[in-house]
Amino acid sequence: MYCTLGEVVGSPGSRMERSLIGIPGKNCGTVIVKAEELGNCRESVLMQFCGNKLDKKDFFGKSDPFLVFYRSNEDGTFTICHKTEVVKNTLDPVWQAFKIPVRALCNGDYDRAIKIEVYDWDRDGGHDYIGEFSTSYRELSKGHTQFTVWEVLNPKKKKKKKKYLNSGTVTLLSCFIDVEVTFLDYIKGGTQINFTVAIDFTASNGNPSQPTSLHYMSPYHLNAYALALRAVGEIIQDYDSDKLFPALGFGAKLPPDGRVSHEFPLNGNPDNPYCSGIEGVLEAYYQSLKSVRLYGPTYFSPVINHVARYASLVKDGSEYFILLIISDGVISDMAQTKESIVNASSLPMSIIIVGVGPAEFDEMIELDGDEVRISSRGRFAERDIVQFVPFRDYIDRRGNHILSMARLAKDVLAEIPDQFLQYVRSRGIKPQHSAHSTISKPPASLVHPIHHLQTQI
Repeated sequence: MYCTLGEVVGSPGSRMERSLIGIPGKNCGTVIVKAEELGNCRESVLMQFCGNKLDKKDFFGKSDPFLVFYRSNEDGTFTICHKTEVVKNTLDPVWQAFKIPVRALCNGDYDRAIKIEVYDWDRDGGHDYIGEFSTSYRELSKGHTQFTVWEVLNPKKKKKKKKYLNSGTVTLLSCFIDVEVTFLDYIKGGTQINFTVAIDFTASNGNPSQPTSLHYMSPYHLNAYALALRAVGEIIQDYDSDKLFPALGFGAKLPPDGRVSHEFPLNGNPDNPYCSGIEGVLEAYYQSLKSVRLYGPTYFSPVINHVARYASLVKDGSEYFILLIISDGVISDMAQTKESIVNASSLPMSIIIVGVGPAEFDEMIELDGDEVRISSRGRFAERDIVQFVPFRDYIDRRGNHILSMARLAKDVLAEIPDQFLQYVRSRGIKPQHSAHSTISKPPASLVHPIHHLQTQI
């Protein structure tokens, strides 16, 4: 079944029922899609439950209990939002603590019903119903100051048996509330984004004076390097307060003596490689093309290590470094590049690689690490910090550069906020509250004085 989000939301009660298609001439049944707009709730909750004296359901041995959590929808129906693991052969299970966004549990509505059912797991999938109880997020959130106990009731048993009390109890052992912070909270708190550019000046790009060259300087339109640089840089520069960008080149022979360099400043000034704004970077790039000689080989590790040296000096979350490498293909120092990336993965930095030209980009795809986490000499990268895109996927056939470059920037920058958050969260770095910050504080009753979420068993 195919549909748009608009069709679902536009259906009566935001509920759409459609036929499933796929097997010609066969009725495949229907699928129902319901939509509810997410509330602006950024809390997550870490909870741990245990059971006591639950009903024995298995002929041999005891029960194998698990919990199923349902949130109630606006139309009164229920949707599963969490299942615990099964604890084998016990009537007094202790389930592992789990974390769930409050949006998933009740869409931020503290008084909306949350239904919890208790089942006995059976191998054949016909799990036996033990009983259920209802609560709300407001009630659950009291769990950080007291144990809360619910009776597990089986309505059928209650009807049949006069003396029926309950089918056991479930206790909330702990409940910690955590407000998820976003990338923007850190930016508002003053985190600086430092943007560095590295451009491939190897001979495989072709002679810059020839129109076939990827570095060709046409008076009429930007080449692929300049387009990619501008598309990504213009967005990043808005997050960079001083708008001074170090711009480096690699793989060229430099004047006057023709020595090969794998990290040279495009503006020719090793003491101050900073260019003013993206326009300044473009200007320095054009100047370099006139003065250096394209050579090789293609080494990525020197420019990665260059940025890593700076990133290693500020690990407190106040600065984050983004390196944009634009290159035309085969990497000659793959082993060293992997080693550099594994080392950089524990630093506050991300690497964006844009591949230009028609080459195969197998190595760059490998560095991206989305399929397999990158490793070097048996050490794995702490987090995925590389995002690769081939420039050719964004060349608009109809010549609408603005749209295709906007798409390029969006895809290239999409992973940066999460890569940044992985870095600060793994180190317990909180955003600084600046004077103009408008992060709403949760109600006092929900703030628990803990520093780190601990799983209590």
